[in-house]
Amino acid sequence: MKEFKNKVAVITGAASGIGLGIARRAAKEGMKVVLADIEKDALIQAEEEFKASGTEVISVLTDVSKAEAIENLAQKTIDAFGEVHLLCNNAGVAAPGPIWECTLKDWNWVMGVNLWGVIHGIRTFIPIMLQQDNDCHIVNTASSAGLVSGDPGNGIYSITKHGVVALSENLRASFGGMGSKISVSVLCPGFVNTNIINSERNRPAEFCGPDYEPCLERMIKKYPETEQFIKAFITSLEQGTSPDQAGDVVFEAMKNDIFYILTEIGLIWKRFIKARFDGIMEAFNQNRPILKSL
Repeated sequence: MKEFKNKVAVITGAASGIGLGIARRAAKEGMKVVLADIEKDALIQAEEEFKASGTEVISVLTDVSKAEAIENLAQKTIDAFGEVHLLCNNAGVAAPGPIWECTLKDWNWVMGVNLWGVIHGIRTFIPIMLQQDNDCHIVNTASSAGLVSGDPGNGIYSITKHGVVALSENLRASFGGMGSKISVSVLCPGFVNTNIINSERNRPAEFCGPDYEPCLERMIKKYPETEQFIKAFITSLEQGTSPDQAGDVVFEAMKNDIFYILTEIGLIWKRFIKARFDGIMEAFNQNRPILKSL
């Protein structure tokens, strides 16, 4: 997809962070923009920003973990603009901590937003796009954490992002086999200056419970030695790519038909990714004598 003017973009998690950066670039490209987010006040503020700039925009309060909420988002998009050409399944949250200590509510919340949010998005919007039979693009937001070996301090997040990468790879292969006009990319940001570390500000009550304690506080209380690592991580985020720059990267990647979209090319991520896949390839050599002996 190379032409964006007068096309329609739907972006989840659009009230802040990367989603807002993508939405701003979409507006600059002359697109009509649908902002979806669960954070009401930030969503209203974002909508006002776009209206002030002359962008055709609507906002829809949306909990992406709910299939019916995504169906409502699609209906409001079609009611307002008639079509949809760009879908950015971008909403994401994190619940840090060792995976065996995370509660079921932690798991259900993060899986619901990060993975099921993408699943609901593609199940709802792809049939619409196929019926339109015109050039469309889907960008699923994963993470560099979805390309490297597991993050011991943020396990659920890492697991969901690996799932989004695999889902996107399957989607691209499926469309390639059917000659579809829908193209796909998976966004794997590294350090971007977002508020992901404070995503529990938007955690619904149903995922809290009477004994709820924010995951970050819970982890630091039990493992005080992690506090310095968390502070260093926050600093890396603050010094990272800006959300607007990330939005620019996404659009330039779409124009060049790039599947794996990276927001930075620092050696640290390249080294981590290489280490993971080198380990997989080495497993062939390690297993060869065992398999030959059977």
